[in-house]
Amino acid sequence: MTPTEPLVRTSAGQAAVRPPLPVKLVIAGGFGVGKTTAVGSISEIEPLTTEAAITEVAAGVDDLSHTPRKTTTTVAMDFGCITIDPTLKLYLFGTPGQERFGFMWDDIVEGAVGGLVIVDTRRLDDCYAAVDYFEHKQIPFAVAVNAFDGQIAHTLDEVRWALDVSEGVPLLVFDARERGSVRDALLVVLEQALARSGG
Repeated sequence: MTPTEPLVRTSAGQAAVRPPLPVKLVIAGGFGVGKTTAVGSISEIEPLTTEAAITEVAAGVDDLSHTPRKTTTTVAMDFGCITIDPTLKLYLFGTPGQERFGFMWDDIVEGAVGGLVIVDTRRLDDCYAAVDYFEHKQIPFAVAVNAFDGQIAHTLDEVRWALDVSEGVPLLVFDARERGSVRDALLVVLEQALARSGG
């Protein structure tokens, strides 16, 4: 046991290590923006995914022009977790990106303290629904611009204007493939949640 591990007293008066506080966060955004990738790159467990093959019918509905190599899509949710420190463990739930699966969002978001909306600047209109959802539900969130091929098509100021999000909503650039980058984005969401709760 290390000095930083939180202790509790058992009914017998013995010291025991307190388990980390579970915190639920949601990762949302449009189709193919990097939600499944973000969960997979940071999860300390093998992430649970509900990926299904993109059929000819789905390809006719979903815009694959910016994601030509994408062969699967999330049809329910993604799930992973990461222990931030001995006191805090994040449980991550990724939403499906297509509008036709929007009926699942209320169940997925139930109990979440905050959300991370992932944006592809080549397709900003794909994330309007996620931004509107968190604003309507008054759930703290941050917007993370996924830098595909290390580049973004618009500046953060342009993204903020296009999404019409207030200055109080953090906007950042990250790489959904990089564990440290995803961690930093999630910590921004946690800070938002703490600020909202007055903690």
